[in-house]
Amino acid sequence: MLVALAVLLGRFVRVVTRMRGGGSALPGWVVLKLVPDFVARVMTRIQSDHAVPVAVVTGSNGKSTTTSMAVAILEAHGKRVFSNPSGGNLPQGIASAMLTDVTLGGTLSVDAVVLELDEAYGVQLADAVRPSHALLLNIQVDQLNRFFEPERVVEMVRRIAEPAHTVIVNDSDANTRSLGNQFAPTHDVVGFDVVDRVAPDGVYGANAGNDAAKDARTPLVSVTAVDGVNTTLAYAGEPLAVRLPSPGVHYAVDAAGALALGARLLGDEFDSSVAASAISDMKPVYGRGETVEAFGSPLTIVMMKNHPSLQANLDALSETPESLYLAVDDGTPDPSWIYDIDLSRLDHVDVVSGSKAWQWETRLAYAEIPTGVVEQDARTAFEAFGTNTSPKRQKHRTAIVNYEQMMDLRRELGYMEIEGE
Repeated sequence: MLVALAVLLGRFVRVVTRMRGGGSALPGWVVLKLVPDFVARVMTRIQSDHAVPVAVVTGSNGKSTTTSMAVAILEAHGKRVFSNPSGGNLPQGIASAMLTDVTLGGTLSVDAVVLELDEAYGVQLADAVRPSHALLLNIQVDQLNRFFEPERVVEMVRRIAEPAHTVIVNDSDANTRSLGNQFAPTHDVVGFDVVDRVAPDGVYGANAGNDAAKDARTPLVSVTAVDGVNTTLAYAGEPLAVRLPSPGVHYAVDAAGALALGARLLGDEFDSSVAASAISDMKPVYGRGETVEAFGSPLTIVMMKNHPSLQANLDALSETPESLYLAVDDGTPDPSWIYDIDLSRLDHVDVVSGSKAWQWETRLAYAEIPTGVVEQDARTAFEAFGTNTSPKRQKHRTAIVNYEQMMDLRRELGYMEIEGE
């Protein structure tokens, strides 16, 4: 009875939240207040009905995109999949995602589960979720105000993956490669990687004292070439042409991880050409390279989360942005890492906004990159961006924003749906 009440109340909050363009986690927060073990109850019923594989995707960057790719692969093979699409990776986010299809009795009828898990909360969620498969993407410098050191994240990720019998690791990241080596004696460990000539240099890894030497693991999937949104993946030695939802090596690595996970989940049913087509048909995940309409022309939203994600997205730019809006707020509490960013892909910024605007204006000044308007109020700043810019060469504007500013920007433009829908 309590579960039914929680589901009904959660769905009501979901409707209200959607109307306001709010976050996707609030309905789940309400459900968990009424039934704290709601996620564990639903997962237990899923797994007790029949042998449903449960995969978790975790790491510093790329979780949302990789999870969406893996789901697309499974669905293209005719599977019914439960997932927490696009960022709802805390307990309340997963509970919210369950509200879409769960019965009043707390039952979900699916063929597979693929969940994105936050590195910290994933430790407590692993017991409730009981994964059969774990995909470890990378461990990079991220949210030092929250995690302090990458070493702590290595241990968190290890604990998330430990219950699984199959662990899929990014062998181009020293930290996840090391975890794969630790798991090898007791788990089925599968690797994916990017060949040296394609791998980006610099700040993409955060070696936490792990041995950087590669082991003898043969990758199931490798990224062998990247050209904008086009990549070539080698699966079991055979080349696969894939179109990425957004340009960049980091998206190609996400695709390789998703392909490896799909292959392990589907077994003999896996068709690599079907998987490649599923990824190629994907649109960019909510706010991650997504293009929306603004001021009568396209606006590409580039979301940055931390040092590695910003650098990867800057390096993926095919040319210098003609009309550029940059907004960062207190969702990025400590922006000191911006002084290590290579900003050479930029030659100007039209508008700088958010509560961290002046820190960014100072950083840009050190790089001798001219700035136009500096305005902390996001609405005023974005209006100025529309007034002051009129893209001609690229025919579109570009916005580089952190997560919170991305959400505010989409609402400002009238995109009121909840993330992941």
